[in-house]
Amino acid sequence: MKSTQQQARRAGVLYLLLALTAPMGLLVVPGKLFVSGDATATADRIRASEWLLRLGIASELVHQAIAIFLLLALYRLFKPVDEHQARLLLVLGSLVSVPIVFVNVLNEIAALILVSGAEFLAVFTRPQLDALAYLFVRLHGQGITVASIFWGLWLFPFGILVIRSRFIPRLLGYLLWVAGAAYLADALVTLVLPSYISLVSPVTGMLVIAEVPIIFWLLIWGARERPIDAVPDLP
Repeated sequence: MKSTQQQARRAGVLYLLLALTAPMGLLVVPGKLFVSGDATATADRIRASEWLLRLGIASELVHQAIAIFLLLALYRLFKPVDEHQARLLLVLGSLVSVPIVFVNVLNEIAALILVSGAEFLAVFTRPQLDALAYLFVRLHGQGITVASIFWGLWLFPFGILVIRSRFIPRLLGYLLWVAGAAYLADALVTLVLPSYISLVSPVTGMLVIAEVPIIFWLLIWGARERPIDAVPDLP
């Protein structure tokens, strides 16, 4: 059986791989290809850099596959602390958000098809195809927002487990709550109060970084080798 420290470091490696692969599909590619309010410019960029969008698709598929193994590793690590919270972490972190992201990739694939110049699309004019491609790119962005609700929710049971564990500093658990609240606030404002997103997004964008310290703690220090018994209640 692997020691607690070995389990923690394995989770840290997976967490780091997730953190390194996710930005390409979630931030870099949309930033390079999406032109807000301009369907023609967006479609032209996709035509000129089809490989970049495909790289973004690969990034999303890979980092979500990694997420499954990460959540399983964290479940095994924290199951002795609180099995109920560990199951909640697993469900919110992978069983809901991962399918959303995988299905959401179809929106990017649809955009690629629409700008491909395929013969069966000849019944549409170029502006119509551009508008449809832009629509699917926009839908993809909204799909990521929906998925981010669960990226925030899973951090709450994760934080509880860290705080109760006694083998990882409690401060990291509280930071996970901060990051979780930031994900939820950003998603809520984006979907329900979009006119305020320019005010909220810069703040939430900084607060989600509170998730980063746990990655490096798990990766570098792992977890203190302590028996998990008589775990204290959450203060």
